[in-house]
Amino acid sequence: MIGKIILGIAAGVVIVAAGAFAAYWHHNIHWYDKYEQAIKQASAEEKQAVLPSGAVINYGEVANDKPTLLLIHGQMSTWEDYALVLPELSEKWHVYAIDVYGHGESSHEENLYYLDTNGDDLIWFIDHVIGEPTVVAGHSNGGITAAYIAAYGGDNIAGAVLEDPPVFSTEGEGWEESFAYLDTYKPLHDYRASGSKQCWEAYYLEHCYWGQLYMKNAMPGIAKYAQKYYDKHPDEAVKIGFLPSSVWSVFQYAKEYDFTYGEHFYDLSWNHGLSQKQILSDIEVPCVYLHAKETVHENGTYLCAASREQADRAVSLIGDSCRLVETETSDHVIHTVHSEEYIKAVNSLLSGRNEVKNATR
Repeated sequence: MIGKIILGIAAGVVIVAAGAFAAYWHHNIHWYDKYEQAIKQASAEEKQAVLPSGAVINYGEVANDKPTLLLIHGQMSTWEDYALVLPELSEKWHVYAIDVYGHGESSHEENLYYLDTNGDDLIWFIDHVIGEPTVVAGHSNGGITAAYIAAYGGDNIAGAVLEDPPVFSTEGEGWEESFAYLDTYKPLHDYRASGSKQCWEAYYLEHCYWGQLYMKNAMPGIAKYAQKYYDKHPDEAVKIGFLPSSVWSVFQYAKEYDFTYGEHFYDLSWNHGLSQKQILSDIEVPCVYLHAKETVHENGTYLCAASREQADRAVSLIGDSCRLVETETSDHVIHTVHSEEYIKAVNSLLSGRNEVKNATR
C-alpha cells in the first residue's frame, strides 16, 4: 500500500515537472509573439523610402500629429526590435524606426556600410521624409550613428538619445580585448573565412565568448541542437526551447543581416576615417547618454559596450548639453530591459524638440 502511494506521488511529481517544463519551453519558443502584438497594438506600418541614389531605407512608422522621433537599432537587428516600447512611445511621439543598411529590408550594398554614409542618408530621410525637427535615438552602434546625425544633421535635429554606444572601442581603443569583438565580430569574421558548412547560429554558439566563459562544456551540444533546428526549419529563425530566449533571441533577425556589414567593424573601417571624439565634440543639441552599468569579468574583460570611464569621457566631450543616465544592470538592450528608464529619457527631450520647432518657423 505504502509502495503504491510513493509511486503515485512520484508519478504526480513527474507529471507536474513535465508540465512545468512544457510551459517553460512554450514560453521560450513564443517569445517573439509579444513583439508582434506590440507592433499591432501601436498600429505601426512598414514603409520604404527611396533616395536619389537609389538606396532604400525600410522603416516602421507609427503616424500621428505628435513630435517626431527617429529610432536606429543596433547590430544584427531591425526596426522591429523596438516593438515593446512602440505603444508607449507613440503616446507622445510620431515614431519612425528604420532598418540600418545591411539589415532588414533596407539596401544591402557594401558601399553603404559606413558611419557617415548611413548617417548622411538618415539626415536626408529626416529632411525629406519626416520634414520637421526630430529627436534621434540610437542603440549600440546605432547610438554612434545618432551622435553623427546630432552633430551634423542641421536645424532639423532637436536632440539625441545615445543608448549604450560602444564609444572609442569601435575605433580601436582596446578593441581586440572588448566583449563585442570577442563575442561577435571575431566569430563572425572567422565564420566567413572558415567556409564552415555550419549555420551561423551553430557556429556562434560553439565559439561565442560568453559561452566559453560560462558554459564551455555545454556549448557544443547546444550548437548541434541549433544546427538540427536549422536543417529542419531553414526558413525560420533558430529557436532553442530549453534555454531562455534571452540567450538566442539574437538569431531572430540574422537571416536579414549582411555579414559584410559586421566585417566593417572587425577591421574598424566602419568609421570611414572619422573621429568619434570629434563627432561627440560637435554635438550641440540636448542629449541623453544611457549607459549600461560597467561589468568586468574576473579575467579583466569588460562585459559591456563601454566602460564608465569611456561613457564619462563621451559625455564630457559633448558638454553641458548632455547628461549621463546609468542603469542598475549591464544589460545592453536598455530599451527592452529597462524600458521605463528608456522612455523617460526619450520623453525628457520633448521640450527641447518644441523649442527647435518654434525657432525654425
